[in-house]
This record gives sequence, C-alpha cells and structure tokens, in this order.
Amino acid sequence: MPDIKILTESELRDLVPLDTDAVNCVEQGFTTLAGGNVVMPPIMTLMVPDHNGEVCVKSAYVPGVDSFAMKMSPGFFDNPKLGLPSSSGLMVLFASKTGMLEALLLDNGYLTDVRTAAAGAVSARHLARQDASRVCIIGAGVQAKLQLKALMLVREIRTAVIWARDISKAEATAADLRAELGLDVTASSDVTQAVSSADIVVTTTPSSSPLVQSDWLRPGQLIIAMGSDQEHKVELEPDCLSKATLYVPDSQSQCAVKGELRSALEAGLFPDDQTFSELGDITSGKAPGRRSDGDIVIADLTGTGVQDTAIATLARQRAEVAGKGATFTS
Repeated sequence: MPDIKILTESELRDLVPLDTDAVNCVEQGFTTLAGGNVVMPPIMTLMVPDHNGEVCVKSAYVPGVDSFAMKMSPGFFDNPKLGLPSSSGLMVLFASKTGMLEALLLDNGYLTDVRTAAAGAVSARHLARQDASRVCIIGAGVQAKLQLKALMLVREIRTAVIWARDISKAEATAADLRAELGLDVTASSDVTQAVSSADIVVTTTPSSSPLVQSDWLRPGQLIIAMGSDQEHKVELEPDCLSKATLYVPDSQSQCAVKGELRSALEAGLFPDDQTFSELGDITSGKAPGRRSDGDIVIADLTGTGVQDTAIATLARQRAEVAGKGATFTS
C-alpha cells in the first residue's frame, strides 16, 4: 500500500496563503471545467436541522491531474455562540489512476475558505470595472474578511464598507481589516447606501431571505453572491438577476438548485431552459464578460468540486516541495 501524507491546518496555512497563485489555481480550475471533460457530480448535502447545521460533500475528477479531492465541509451556523468557528472539515486526495488514498488534508475548512475567496477574485478580475475601487461586504465573518483581501489582489481597492445584521460585529470586522490592511474600512448600519455606493458588492452570509434589493443596484456594479449554496438560502432579491446586464453562474446546474438562480427561476423571471455563460466560459475566452463600464454584472458562486481538487492539488504539491506533513504507512 502507498504511503499517505497527513497535513495539519497550521501546515496548510503556511503552504497555501490567499495569494495570486491561489487565485490563478482556482481560475485554471474554472477554465478546465469549461472544457467539458471534468467529471463533477452534484453536491451531496446532509442537513442537521436540530443544530442549524449542514455538511456538504464535493468532488471533481479533472483529466490530466494526477489526483482528485473529496471534500467534506460542515457548516454549523450557531457555533460562534459556542466559541467555535461555523465551518470546519477536511479534504481527502486520491490517485486519479488507481483510486488509492494519497493524502489527508486536515484543514478545518481553511482550504475551502481560500478557494472560495479566490473565486471572488477570479470573478472580479474578469467582471469588475478596471477602475473599481469601492467595496461593500455583506456579512462580518471569516469569508467577509477573505473576500476583501482577495479583491485587493486583482483591483486597486481604496475603500470598503461592512454591513451585517449585528452592527457590533460589522464594526469589529472593519476594525480588524483596518488594522491588518491599512485600508479605509468602515461599518455601516445603512445597507441601502452601502450597496448603492459600491463598485463591487460581495454577499457572504447564510441568509434564507433576500438582503440586497434590485432597486439598490447601480450601473457599473459587480455583485458577487457567494453565500447561497443550499436550496433554502438566498441573498439577492430575485429581480436583481433580471435587472443585471450579465448573469454569470459558476455552475448553472448547481445555481439552478442551490444558488441565486434558483429563486429567480421559481419567480418565473427566466425560462427553465435558458442558458447562461458560466464563469469558466469567460475565464477561458469562450464567452465575453463585462462589455461596458455601465453593465450590472452578477456572479453567482455556489462553490464547485473543481475548485476543491485544484486547491487540494496545489497544497499537496507545495507540501512535497517543502517536505511538510507526516507520512503514514499502512
């Protein structure tokens, strides 16, 4: 039996920071997905309603890549009240040729956080105005912080405003980001003004009711909706999608079931058979992205298995080069 590499969260944090390499890695995953040969099954979800929890299992086989990942990602949204993070989990790598177990990445959700933020950066790289500098983040958790950091990798961000239902959490997150990034980051209790004044709006919550209204959207904006990844979640009023000049799902089949597209379809705003260019179609050059500075663009990011295989493979490659991780011989 082959040796199994075991990597801890602290090792993975050192090996895979949120940087341009991580963004490029995830972008290449989307581009490969658009090629049509990736095998990516539907997301398996286990709901734990008694404890406001869910566990998602995602995977993708990518031709030409030596390994594929299976990712188990719990999200228990009452955990912060217990002093615990809301997300955790791990990734498992298997050999593409033999199916043999190669590595356990005990990341506690860290790699998911990185690849999710990187997808936001990919969206902004291809869909935001070149001069986009003002950001509104809806939500005040880990992903809110990472999304702003990711945007700074691809655009010259000058100001950011944080809105959350709990203004004290928004203020704390804004203070942390000001101290860490040296950026003009403030908290706002006026969500309408926060959204309307931004060039890029990122929604990062597990909300089950719309937080952003279509009347608040302005020409030139990019809205990155990445919180809705289950059938009961929604962050955008459905009419936002019909108001948009361009709607871009990460995976249309997933977004029709778990993303913002789901509620728009249920509202009858689009025919069931309408097709949209996916993010990978745009990163690969198969389809155009933003056509003018006045376009309103919505990126609907539900999170794809190809992102997990991409970031897990990057982590293992870096571990091998750096000689990191424990080796378990079965």
